[in-house]
Amino acid sequence: MKNATFSKLERFVEFCIRNRVAVTLVYVVLTLVMVFFASRIEIKTVFDDLLPRSHPYVQVHERFKEQFGGSNVVSIMVQADKGDIFQKTVLDKVKKITTDLALVHGVNTTQIISIASPKLKEIRASTDAIESKPVMFPDVPQTPAQMSELKTSILNNPLVHGTYVSQDLKAALITVDFYESELDYQKIYDQIYKLAQSAQGGGVTVSVVGEPILFGWVTHYVPETLKIFTMTIVFLATLLFIIMRTWRGTLLPLLAGTTSAIWSLGAAKLFGFNFDPLVIVIAFLITARSISHSVQLVSRFGDEIESGVDSSRAAAHSAMLQLFKPGMLGVIADAGCMIVVVLTPIPLMQKVAIVGTIWVLTIALTACVMTPILLSWVRQPRGHVHPLDVLPLFGRVLDLSVTVATSRFRYVILSLTAIVFVVSGAYALNLHIGDADAGSPILWQNSRYNVDSAAINHQFQGTDRMYAVFEGNGPDAVKEPKILSSMEAMQRYMGAQPEIGGSLSIADVLPAVNQILHEDNPRYHEFGKTRNENGELIYMWGPDAGEAGRYMDPQARNSSVTFYFKDHRGDTIRTAMARLKEFIANNPVEHGKYLLAGGLIGVTAAVNEVILSGQVESVALALLWLAICCAIAYRTARAGIFFMIPVMLSNTITFSFMAWKGIGMTLSTLPVAALGIGLGVDYTFYVVDGIREELHKHNDVKKAIEQSIRTAGKGVLITALTLTVAVGLWSLSTLRFQAEMSLLMGIWLFVSAFSALFIMPALVYVFQPEFVVGNPSMQAEDREAAPQVDVLGGSELKRV
Repeated sequence: MKNATFSKLERFVEFCIRNRVAVTLVYVVLTLVMVFFASRIEIKTVFDDLLPRSHPYVQVHERFKEQFGGSNVVSIMVQADKGDIFQKTVLDKVKKITTDLALVHGVNTTQIISIASPKLKEIRASTDAIESKPVMFPDVPQTPAQMSELKTSILNNPLVHGTYVSQDLKAALITVDFYESELDYQKIYDQIYKLAQSAQGGGVTVSVVGEPILFGWVTHYVPETLKIFTMTIVFLATLLFIIMRTWRGTLLPLLAGTTSAIWSLGAAKLFGFNFDPLVIVIAFLITARSISHSVQLVSRFGDEIESGVDSSRAAAHSAMLQLFKPGMLGVIADAGCMIVVVLTPIPLMQKVAIVGTIWVLTIALTACVMTPILLSWVRQPRGHVHPLDVLPLFGRVLDLSVTVATSRFRYVILSLTAIVFVVSGAYALNLHIGDADAGSPILWQNSRYNVDSAAINHQFQGTDRMYAVFEGNGPDAVKEPKILSSMEAMQRYMGAQPEIGGSLSIADVLPAVNQILHEDNPRYHEFGKTRNENGELIYMWGPDAGEAGRYMDPQARNSSVTFYFKDHRGDTIRTAMARLKEFIANNPVEHGKYLLAGGLIGVTAAVNEVILSGQVESVALALLWLAICCAIAYRTARAGIFFMIPVMLSNTITFSFMAWKGIGMTLSTLPVAALGIGLGVDYTFYVVDGIREELHKHNDVKKAIEQSIRTAGKGVLITALTLTVAVGLWSLSTLRFQAEMSLLMGIWLFVSAFSALFIMPALVYVFQPEFVVGNPSMQAEDREAAPQVDVLGGSELKRV
């Protein structure tokens, strides 16, 4: 079986090298085709891709978003620099912004609310009638007396004071929602910030927050992101040029990474996918894998030349033959770890999983096949393009690796590894699901967006909303006194959570109407005692359809209870949802039921719940896939357990670092975590397989470890160093999540390389697993049967 497998591999390698012109021509033509499609891919964020459509919270949100508000509400605060807002210059700006918002792309004009809109009203009563009129519409007060009257009206209106005018009267709030089917984040961002800038100054400060603004910022920084990406590639090329000292060691890895990106982006366009700026770090991570595999082949090619191989073609043939299987095992492991993310029921994650898997699989062609084919054409392979030789420094690190792995220090390194694994694993349990900080984790805390968010949350009840919906069994169910009392009790109960700044429902309106009808006597600040009385209060209130729609539908069958949140941290949302479910369970209602939950907090709660289950599922399936790949490749289940060690170590260390730095598990980090499992073991495949290769030539385990570290380990060290240093440039990004994800990538690369060079060779030397060391008699038979090495496949061998 082993010889047959080896024979097939050798025939495949020989075919590729012999037909290198034809293979290269086909490769170039297909790459040019993919360039055409890749150049036409759209770079944008699609809101629908962010939501788990099957989740009940999202279904409630989709059902009621047009009436009770969606998750893309934008809040604009106009704050007076001196004094209060009751100045004509300040109120003129509030009115102008309110009016001009109707012209913004995709706006839902019925959801533009401020003191300058007709939606906010005051209720007055006289001996003749009850009067409901807008607070400040259509005109701004012109005289001191009118301004004083407006101020008194707002102070006496609990639905306005504290909600749309701050408690200290120094700021006014304008909110606007959008039709989600017409969302264009870049247009909304540009148009609203243009309005804000036009109002800024002249004694007024304008702050703007909301999901369209946040993702508009992401799109705004796409040119910067592309610039950093280009800088990283140039820096990476420079490092490779210095270290490898050859054009082949510089250009071929970059070519492999570039063509992998072209093929995958072209495939994404063919599938009809867009490229989301939020996942560009994933793109760089996979591109790094392609570069890594290519560097291994170039490095092995150089070793073959130095060992005396007489031609580039023979050296390329030997390098491809020796590294094709470990390279393919790494590709298949990475692809399997990536595709499991498709089980997360969020369209963005599914697209990332599909495109990411294609991206990883292209490495098999761009690096594992094309790199040795192109190497076979190298002329004068023994030359160098510059005199600076840093490889002796690398040699010292490799010498240290050999010493640690094969001396008594191996027990020290393994003991320390066990301690680090236990400690980091325990601390990783503190990892947050969802956002870990107030404000947006996509941007730095001192960014304009997060500063604006903090300012608005300080002055008002909260920028983020969630609503529970009471669904009645029939028309007029909302008018039932018990239902109104239930809403009021829910608002009181939820208001005890510090992160909830306020709430709003029809239960806040009717008592105020009843009080006004009784000559403003506070004793009558209560609901009607019957359904009919509450119906009369609604009639006397006399709202138009748009105003009443904020609270209930026209049939008074469904009604919302809206909660305003100061932040959308994962812990805040989980606490709120748990308390809300507890209240509903302990306070059953007649005439209907409560549905959870709409608004930004509602859909974020759905995403967090999916990520929580998806994280466990993705990591478990990725580990299972890795174990299966290793078991099949080495024909023993023990191999799967053995290769789990570097994976578990790199993941526990990375997750514990995320917990320490307050980096939550979100849509941005979930695919990085899944791909990190494959990343954690790729380097080990090359080193361990190098040990097996050497043991087919002799029976000295120590010598085999030393030789493998000096050959395969050199490629690992070069790749890990260049990529780890290069990703450091992403710390310059204005987008916090890009900087943090690059930091996580650097940790994964470092831990993976350290494991491959120090920990795994020590484990091989201490435990000498059968699938690695075999036994002398069977090795001798293998050497007689095949002069070349079957680097992966092979029957189960008995340990010495």
